[in-house]
Amino acid sequence: MKTKNKIKINKKISSPITKAAIDSVLVHDFSERSYLDYAMYVILNRALPHIADGLKPVQRRIIYAMSELGLNATAKYKKSARTVGDVLGKFHPHGDSACYEAMVLMAQPFAFRYPYIDGQGNWGSIDDPSSFAAMRYTEAKLSPFANLLLDELAMGTVTWQKNFDGTLDEPTLLPAKLPMALINGASGIAVGMATDIPPHNMLEVGKATIALLKNSKLSLDDLMEFIPAPDFASGCEIVSSREEIKQCYQTGNGTIRVRARYRVEKGNCIISALPYQVATASMVSQLASLIEQKKLPMIEEVRDESDREENVRIVIVPKSKQMPHNEIMEHLFATTDLEKSVRINFNVINLQGAPQVFGLKPFLSTWLSYRQKTVTNRLRYRLDKLNDRLHILDGLLAIYASIDEVIKIIRNAEEPKQALIKKFKLSEQQADAILEIRLRQLAKLEEIKIKDEHRTLSAERKEIKEVLSDEKKLKQLIIKELNQSLEQCGDERQCPIVSREKPTALSAQSLIEEREITIVASKGGWIRSAQGHSFDTTNVTYKPGDTFLAAINAKTNFQTMFLDTKGRAYTTMSHDLASIRGLGEPLSARVNLQTGATLSGLINTSEDTPIALASSNGFGFKTTYRELITKNKNGKQVIKVTNAQAINPITLHNEFLALFTSTSRILVVKTNKLPQTINAKGERLIQLSTSKKQPELLIAMVGFDHKQSITITLKNNSTITMSAKQLLEYSGKIGNAGKPHHKNLSDLIYVIINSN
Repeated sequence: MKTKNKIKINKKISSPITKAAIDSVLVHDFSERSYLDYAMYVILNRALPHIADGLKPVQRRIIYAMSELGLNATAKYKKSARTVGDVLGKFHPHGDSACYEAMVLMAQPFAFRYPYIDGQGNWGSIDDPSSFAAMRYTEAKLSPFANLLLDELAMGTVTWQKNFDGTLDEPTLLPAKLPMALINGASGIAVGMATDIPPHNMLEVGKATIALLKNSKLSLDDLMEFIPAPDFASGCEIVSSREEIKQCYQTGNGTIRVRARYRVEKGNCIISALPYQVATASMVSQLASLIEQKKLPMIEEVRDESDREENVRIVIVPKSKQMPHNEIMEHLFATTDLEKSVRINFNVINLQGAPQVFGLKPFLSTWLSYRQKTVTNRLRYRLDKLNDRLHILDGLLAIYASIDEVIKIIRNAEEPKQALIKKFKLSEQQADAILEIRLRQLAKLEEIKIKDEHRTLSAERKEIKEVLSDEKKLKQLIIKELNQSLEQCGDERQCPIVSREKPTALSAQSLIEEREITIVASKGGWIRSAQGHSFDTTNVTYKPGDTFLAAINAKTNFQTMFLDTKGRAYTTMSHDLASIRGLGEPLSARVNLQTGATLSGLINTSEDTPIALASSNGFGFKTTYRELITKNKNGKQVIKVTNAQAINPITLHNEFLALFTSTSRILVVKTNKLPQTINAKGERLIQLSTSKKQPELLIAMVGFDHKQSITITLKNNSTITMSAKQLLEYSGKIGNAGKPHHKNLSDLIYVIINSN
């Protein structure tokens, strides 16, 4: 009998819960809301920088905490652990390692175009950016560049918020004097979105910003006259075309190709600058791995000779001086991280607090509106301070003419403050300031100083009011301050812009070391190779029941084409064929031979070489070797055969072609008369007898010139040598029957051309 499981619910609750205290929410609604809250938190408070100051919250808090610790550019260094402790304890309650890594990034000159932090100790290197020491060992202070973020912080420029525990205030943004998000760039991955802003040159960005402030109708092309491309700290080449870069700046999305810089020195290629965010160690490791895998046969070795004098110096030693350096480097650019595409995604938090992707012009325009607001806030803050001070000075000047009466009121009145207010019609602030005057400040000289201060501050107040009331003057002030910032921290472009075509990798053949080999094939489809062209093929042994088919002189950097009896061609590499010392390897291990087909011949030559194809029924044509090459393991049909078999193909570098039949007849024709096609039956090359008793077959063909001879090898290993003069006695037109030879050639194994 089956029993049902029962769940007992304990209804006793330590503290009673009323229905009013319970909020019923559907699970999918709760999940959706919770995930959305999490996503927005990551987007706004972790991953994306703000367009105003170009900083993420953790970076902003690190810089602000260091300024509060007095770690400005002229201060002494302090332990990084002290800074991290202050950041975590006061403003950013998260992991110390994540905070320290963010701090390290802002101190690395190869990561940030203009580092915010000046580090002392091991802060990593371009060889290995993650090799920085622990925070208990390193020391840091702010760099002079960080002043562009902090100089106006105490001038009423930005809003403030409470820290996480409500005990301290922190700035929501920093009053950046330049568009830092564009200058230093940023990268980050949020939930469902990411940002990838490349760094730019400060002078270029500043000049473009000034130009846009002067004329808001500037086009993107106009701005690109000032900002032609990003400017990476690594000093690599930017090789994208202007149109590609313009597309990125137009939409705020895209990719820019960057390439390592190199020079040729004593026959070696010297890499002097790597693409952005490519470490020296990883680059050397990648190259060494490819050399070990024999994928870079043109390179002898790679060495890392980087030192303090040259931060990047990777030496690439070619094997041969014959191969041009530019071809080697072009292949490396196409196949390694020596050239890479840098993602562009101008995704930032906009002034309304939402993520947005900007093009270059909207980006600068939005930042300029923030800068105008910042400067306006600063001027108003200063104006308020001036009004307060001038109000006090007015009160002081009002009582200096009656100083004796003021002293008398202070000495005799029960409430001197109220008496002064009533007598001289002062405000409470003015009365407090008068009561705090020291006796020595009652001297005549002090009155003169107050009048001078009043006059100076009044002139400043007038000037500020004029700027605030005139947009043109406000822009002139911003332009002046922008120029001052550029003079302080600007530098020249590090990345040259050189528009180049996309690199092309070398072909598989050109990557293989060129060696002379002899390839031997058997009728059973087994193949092998021997070093050199002088190998004696008569001493080769075969598997039981298998015999010799063909042998060719070949080169390792050419592909070998095998033709089967059904007219299909198969291609394989030649440099890694099995050694002649063994029985070889079956061709079927490399390609998928057609069922019922056997091997008929093979060729190894350059792609432009003319080739003659023919079938045993006397039909054929010529083509080029390129047409026979295929990457398909199943091969491709190159000659159509009907009730016949394809015979061994030959190269056609010669003027004449000799055709041999199974009835010992020979026909010599001119090769330029052969039809040219592919994947066809072709034309009749020789007229064959159609006797039902023993049909005549075309069994071989060979090309020759006037001064050459040929050697025919028969099954009994006997040979017949014929000169060109003797062969030309069998000349005729294509399609003729030819003439019989006085010896039996039906046992012909193969024919070779002798040297001149």
